Amino acid sequence: MNNINNTRTGFFPNSKTQAKTGKSGALQKTNLKSNTYEKQKFLDNYTKRDAKVDIPEQIRDFSQIKKAVDMAPERDNTDKIAMLKKQIAEGSYKPNYDAVADKLLGEEFGIH
Repeated sequence: MNNINNTRTGFFPNSKTQAKTGKSGALQKTNLKSNTYEKQKFLDNYTKRDAKVDIPEQIRDFSQIKKAVDMAPERDNTDKIAMLKKQIAEGSYKPNYDAVADKLLGEEFGIH
């Protein structure tokens, strides 16, 4: 019966040996070299420096706004929209210009 461990290569990173075929075609085991302390230190510093992700403040704000919108109850404005469309089509719609101006200024300057 053939032993399967004799034909495996060092697949897992922490394995101590790796199968290698010699000149005669027979499998030989060789020890894998681990990183030196200096090399490991370099890799750790390189990873810490380049694996860092900065998320802009605008993205965080958008994420919070999206969560709030997703949690808000749905509103059905179809009746209101239909009424406004009808008033506009008939020419009877009268916008409240003061309310519109207040809303624009409030949004622009943060006044509520």
